[in-house]
Amino acid sequence: MNVDLCFVPATHQVAEAVPAVSGSSGKLVVRAPTNGEAERRWPGQVFAQPALSYSEAMDQFVAERLARPEAEPTADEVASPAVQVRKGARRALRRETQRLARARRQERERRALVDQAGKARQREQQAAWAASSDSGEVSAGRQRPKASKRAGLKAQQRAEWAQRHQELARRRQEDARWREQRQEVRQHEQGLGLGPVMAWIAALVIVDNCTRRCLGLPLFVLGAHVTADLVVAALKALLPRELQYLIADGGTHFTAEVMKELAKDQGFVRVPLARHRPQSNGIAERFVETLKVWLAAKKWQTAEDLGALLAEFLTYYNDRPHQGRELAGLSPNEYSARLLAA
Repeated sequence: MNVDLCFVPATHQVAEAVPAVSGSSGKLVVRAPTNGEAERRWPGQVFAQPALSYSEAMDQFVAERLARPEAEPTADEVASPAVQVRKGARRALRRETQRLARARRQERERRALVDQAGKARQREQQAAWAASSDSGEVSAGRQRPKASKRAGLKAQQRAEWAQRHQELARRRQEDARWREQRQEVRQHEQGLGLGPVMAWIAALVIVDNCTRRCLGLPLFVLGAHVTADLVVAALKALLPRELQYLIADGGTHFTAEVMKELAKDQGFVRVPLARHRPQSNGIAERFVETLKVWLAAKKWQTAEDLGALLAEFLTYYNDRPHQGRELAGLSPNEYSARLLAA
């Protein structure tokens, strides 16, 4: 079973451009080693041994993959200087956005504490004022002690009101400064081409490695903030009980402890893939590419609209004939039905 997470913009109204859906199809370069270059070895070569069954080859691949250290990216995989500058600008913009959000949250917490303390002092003053009510006369020539206490309470209230007005003026200045800084960040986002998309929706891709049948496309309105717990919950509802292998990339959603617990509970092996090798999960990546092309002519406004479109695409994808040699021109649904009837 191949799984992957792809992201689509929360709204898509124009059909002239392909919507931004993540998932590179990758590029596979095959060449013989040059003179003086040692013959390379990689875990995937185990699948070229015809004497091994699929299960034996997959188990050996997983063992070699886990024992193999992560390789450093090659020179071809390193981005160009212009791309590096753009990524650096995006990282700086992301840090600035996080700083503003953190400062705003701290300011709101401070305001809540100040308001809470002010309400507590107000209750104390009201209780003291009620206790200072004059209930009897005193002899002439002597000052009423309770009236004197009321005068002190009034002076204290005036001082409290002055501090409150200063606090409100400070808050207005802080709000204006925060709005200016947020507007500057948004202008930088537009300069980097990030302005039009304000939110993202994540879709979990689950494709059967044998029949090429897509089992579902669960949506997560949290987008880039989707958690591994949500992904695991969606997988629990869709993965077949007889699953033996789950092929996924090294994203945090698929390497978290909850995913390891799911693999242990359901008895399947999560097949780890090499970094910078999207072709290792080519079935899921090719599915994302097909989805990109299909969504290019569609329009949606809400997550519900997108969910309806993905349900339509699911039927279209599983019922259309595939060009793969394994399926021999059959659709995933028809190929699955023939396997069950055999």
